[in-house]
Amino acid sequence: MGGAGAAVVEELRRSGVARGDLVALAVAPGVGLGLATPARRAIPIAVEGPVAVLDHVERVLRPRWVLWSKDTAEQLVQAGLRVAACWDIAAVHRLLAGGWRAEPARAWAEVHGLAAETIPKTGPLDLFSHAEQLGGALDEPVRRDGHLSPEWAGGGWSATPDRLARWAELASSVAALQLGRLGGLPDQPRAVTVARSESAVELLCAELSVDGLPMDCGVAEEVIAGFIGPRPRTEDEAAAQRSRRDAEVLRHAPPGAPVDLRSPGQVRSLLRQIGVEVPDTRAWRLEALRHAHPLVDAILTWRKAERMATTFGYAWLDENLGEDNRLRGAWSGCDGAAGRMTASAGLHNMPADLRRAVLAEPGHVFVRADLGQIEPRVLAAVSGDEALARAAMADDMYAPVARQLGVDRATAKVAVLGAMYGQTTGRGLQALHRLESAYPVAMAYLERADRAGQAGHDLRTYGGRLLPMGASSPPAASEHEARGRAAARGRYARNAAVQGAAAELFKVWAATVRARGAQLGAGIVLCLHDELLVHAPVEHGDAVARLAEACLHEAAHRWAPDDSVRFVADISAIPRWSDAKG
Repeated sequence: MGGAGAAVVEELRRSGVARGDLVALAVAPGVGLGLATPARRAIPIAVEGPVAVLDHVERVLRPRWVLWSKDTAEQLVQAGLRVAACWDIAAVHRLLAGGWRAEPARAWAEVHGLAAETIPKTGPLDLFSHAEQLGGALDEPVRRDGHLSPEWAGGGWSATPDRLARWAELASSVAALQLGRLGGLPDQPRAVTVARSESAVELLCAELSVDGLPMDCGVAEEVIAGFIGPRPRTEDEAAAQRSRRDAEVLRHAPPGAPVDLRSPGQVRSLLRQIGVEVPDTRAWRLEALRHAHPLVDAILTWRKAERMATTFGYAWLDENLGEDNRLRGAWSGCDGAAGRMTASAGLHNMPADLRRAVLAEPGHVFVRADLGQIEPRVLAAVSGDEALARAAMADDMYAPVARQLGVDRATAKVAVLGAMYGQTTGRGLQALHRLESAYPVAMAYLERADRAGQAGHDLRTYGGRLLPMGASSPPAASEHEARGRAAARGRYARNAAVQGAAAELFKVWAATVRARGAQLGAGIVLCLHDELLVHAPVEHGDAVARLAEACLHEAAHRWAPDDSVRFVADISAIPRWSDAKG
């Protein structure tokens, strides 16, 4: 297969492709692969083992592969090939157009100025639908109305090497148009940097989905048993466990009719009987009343056990933990809103108690790196507020902010977070007013986002992600409802402008750690909001910790407008996740 790979490398070089250049790729095992160069040259290759050919091209030429989505990356990772760089059309589409949906037909329509509502439906064709759905011959991927053919978009592109090459050619053209769109944004270099890091993170997501998170199954079962008891052998045993958990709560309740603890309304009525009046039964509200009555404490304890039983219990382990003791879920580089990474299988909301079961494999350690106070530091950077940037030079930036405002640290933190989340009442309100005087540039930045959101004007994050604010919901029933919706959009806009920028910086950092860590045999196994968990050989633990720090500085230098804001991370090498501080 090395001969075939060498021939492909030579053909790409004759087409003017150098290291790092864009090369579009479409691959189908057993059929072959299709490549397309920026000069629009399509190269069909009939080969049963396409991954071996790609591996040779990757090692010798290392292009930036243009992929329609991370589906291709997952296919390559599962076959043992991890490419260094790509241009992920779906990821860049989400950046340019906002939202989450980014299938090829939608990405194609967006860059060609075609309305999403006119995209033809993908589905089985019959004799009566050829003319209507395809608008042309079956072998043509683009219809007469400019949209992609449903037959091609639905998988028909993988039928032959020639089709693979044509599909790659179309991908190449979309990438070129996306680059042109990025070039029209206010800060083109930063937007391209973010597009590349978003693409790299999709490669990381493919690797995370395939690799999984190392866990100790025995410890996980021990933690679960501590909440709900031993693994039930029958449904009757499971029902008995539920009854015992319920009884432990209800023994603190006044005698009366049975209460369904899974009904918030009935729990609220129960609390009213003991003199605890609450507008709702959210955990944070009950937490403040934990010591008011033993029943409140029992309800909170019950809820932790119930969550463990229903969401993170034995069934969860059986479904998601492989025989190799790796917990796997599906990962995405974008949540469809402000752009944060997401994961299924509970990887993003695992109870803290279960972190004890996240254990590095023998001969390895975790390097845990957690960004400190990332959102206020990002606010200082994107707003250009020099006073807030000076506060960010401290390890704990809330301390100088507190001194500036003349309040304690806790109140300063509440005020800063309240400003970013649109909080207008509560503990930090008075300090919030002082923020406007102390840090007027940052507060004006948030206010502009708020006003734009209220008016329904779309925004873009610092790195160029579209935040749609248009009113797509039905008309408001009253002026009061309309004002409420506008206020909610404003609060979302001010938060998303900061949270979205923070997500961009985090992903530039994650992509940099992914690229640099490979040479030390280290791989990211978890991305949790502002935290990275890197699995590394024990002999390289300290080196990977230093690398994570260096990568943060590199990422900030590439992403931030200047070096005026200091970004910090708490980094440690630990055997299990629960050993991390904080």
